Amino acid sequence: MPKDKKKTRAGKGLKSSYPYYLANAPVAANTDLDVLDKYSGQRATRVALADGAAVRKAIVAGYQAREAMAAFPPDARRDVLEHCVQRFTQRFDELALALCIEAGKPIRDARGEVTRLIDTFRIAAGEATRLGGEVIEMQISPRTRGYRGMTKRVPVGLCGFITPFNFPLNLVAHKVAPAIAAGCPFVLKPSEKTPIGALIIGEILAETELPKGAFSILACSNDDAAQLVEDERVALLSFTGGLVGWDLKARAGRKKVTLELGGNAACIVDDEPGASLDHIVERLVFGAYYQSGQSCISVQRIYAHAAVYDKLRKKLKAAVAKLRMGDPRDESTFIGPMIDEKAAQRVESWIAAARKGGAKRLAGGERSGNMVPATLLEHVPHEADLYRKEAFAPVALMQPFDDFEQALDLVNDSDFGLQAGVFTGRLEHAMRAWDRLEVGGVIVGDVPSFRVDNMPYGGVKQSGLGREGVRYAMDDMTEQRLLVIRDPVG
Repeated sequence: MPKDKKKTRAGKGLKSSYPYYLANAPVAANTDLDVLDKYSGQRATRVALADGAAVRKAIVAGYQAREAMAAFPPDARRDVLEHCVQRFTQRFDELALALCIEAGKPIRDARGEVTRLIDTFRIAAGEATRLGGEVIEMQISPRTRGYRGMTKRVPVGLCGFITPFNFPLNLVAHKVAPAIAAGCPFVLKPSEKTPIGALIIGEILAETELPKGAFSILACSNDDAAQLVEDERVALLSFTGGLVGWDLKARAGRKKVTLELGGNAACIVDDEPGASLDHIVERLVFGAYYQSGQSCISVQRIYAHAAVYDKLRKKLKAAVAKLRMGDPRDESTFIGPMIDEKAAQRVESWIAAARKGGAKRLAGGERSGNMVPATLLEHVPHEADLYRKEAFAPVALMQPFDDFEQALDLVNDSDFGLQAGVFTGRLEHAMRAWDRLEVGGVIVGDVPSFRVDNMPYGGVKQSGLGREGVRYAMDDMTEQRLLVIRDPVG
């Protein structure tokens, strides 16, 4: 990594360097990892980069902390999570600015993510004292008379977490907060492109009374992070990111694995959509273009009934053309930078290939560095990468349909299945969509980009395995343990 000072410009509001956290303690081992301001391209700060030895130490410390974390009382876990809520609230503006700088997230979107971070930890605080079980009636025949059964949930043990760049706070929160609530120690590898938010969470966790070894947060290389996948002392691997997750699952051995791997989310606009087209356009613009489309449930495919297609296209085209692109610190900016120029070049090439195949661009423009204007196309060939794969960019596609069953078939014609949106005023169509769509969640009356942090969230097909949402993640991070008691005999 270059060390020349003249290229260093600490992001305003960021520290000049950040340690990693090993067994609850900050370690300023080096300043080897540069974190760039995604808008200016300049170095914003430096982070300590953990090596393979540090990852091994974190795994050992977390494994040794299993009993202490399991014994850490539920009310104490709740208090840790409530402390985090309080400190996140106090440091709200700092966290939002860090997102704005390290992720290039428009400041309004950044504030929304900090709010969700707080919500997620608050939900987890409530769930920490509700890890229940059940009483099982065992007396089902003369043979089992006098037996009583009950279950409780117990922590699985050490968890390994790997998170991506696009939600550096909230996707971390959806792993860390349930782990604490469930009584599991963890080792977290945040994205090397956006580690600051996770390290600030580590700084706040270090203020608490969590048992030693309960957490480690390490920015490290993918090669060194492979230990989280392959080490048998890690009981659960939770990965959010690209399709490489299936390879990680294959290498994970006997451990539990949960995966959230993205999608190319679709939204249906029926002939009786149940809302005004102006409202639907507002929601589609949000769903497709917020944080530059870098969301797993960003609206990528829009299917509109032929009866409303032309009006919707006209309104949507005009709305997209008005979106302002620029400095994410500017309150009026809606489209900020993509995470890096390589990602921008990829989607630029996909747009070009789709247009060569017959697609028509309704809105958009030329790429500049890692800035891609909000783009809307129609007539995109179904074999095009822009249609088949996850764009993860400020791009949406339109296509008309004539029959609602046809629209459901179009949504299902995908290797992904995370969430889908349906605007319809017909109850039978809403229920039909729920029955037929091959996705983890159907959002009626809104875009697939809607998420509340206590709902089960996850997908099918290539989109992943398992569910997040605090209580549902806690189910994966715990196991049932049965107790059977026989009444005294004789």
